[in-house]
Amino acid sequence: MTTEAVRVEGVSKVFDPDIQALTDVSLTVEQGEFLVVIGLSGSGKSTLLRCINRLIDPTAGRIWLFGEEITAAEGARLRALRTQIGMIFQQFNLVRRHTVMSNVLSGGLGRASLFGSLLMRYPEEERRRAVAALERVGLGGRGGSRADRLSGGQQQRVAVARALMQQPKLILADEPVASLDPALRHSVMRHIESLNRDEGMTVVCTLHDVDLVQRYATRLVALRDGKLVYEGGPSDFDADTFRDIYGADAEPATDMLLGTEGATP
Repeated sequence: MTTEAVRVEGVSKVFDPDIQALTDVSLTVEQGEFLVVIGLSGSGKSTLLRCINRLIDPTAGRIWLFGEEITAAEGARLRALRTQIGMIFQQFNLVRRHTVMSNVLSGGLGRASLFGSLLMRYPEEERRRAVAALERVGLGGRGGSRADRLSGGQQQRVAVARALMQQPKLILADEPVASLDPALRHSVMRHIESLNRDEGMTVVCTLHDVDLVQRYATRLVALRDGKLVYEGGPSDFDADTFRDIYGADAEPATDMLLGTEGATP
């Protein structure tokens, strides 16, 4: 039985007419890892996650999910594979006029009947699961609130609860804290970390702020101009490596890139 959660082999993506977003990217993600993908804006981080989930199709290359090739899957089999993946987006992707509970329940649509989902009728078991998911992210009393009445940090925690509703094996988090104030970023990242640590979910997370890397990543990879340019442990990610990825004039924002001494406990 494979221990790989994700295997990406020779993946390239070209957007019309000639934008090369990814070039021959290969990597593996072991089950239970918290892999962080870093790089400049436009380096291909989001494109990589969307290829893994088949939200977009790679131009070339193959991707396996828990030993099954998702790039070869179609129709019902593709939908079934996607139920193993929970997505968390930078802009929350909530239905803002709906209640928090409705947004969380939508995470279980893969188990719902078409008729029931259209009428927003969910079995009692699903509602109990949604309540538990909201309690897990500290929003147990907010199920009846409209999503747009919550703060940004609370909305992203709703998105985490929605992903949890899928009971996924893999979480893909695309810049999950980029829209939040710095003071709120750790509160959301800790919930994602808990899914990895306590529930055993594999996490692949793109981050723009490298000061979060050493606190949460078990391993990291870096993209530059669509190419994989670094792979290693967070404690090995030093200032010279930082400049190789972000440019010669770039300076680390914190001492966390200079070793483990400054890491947040």
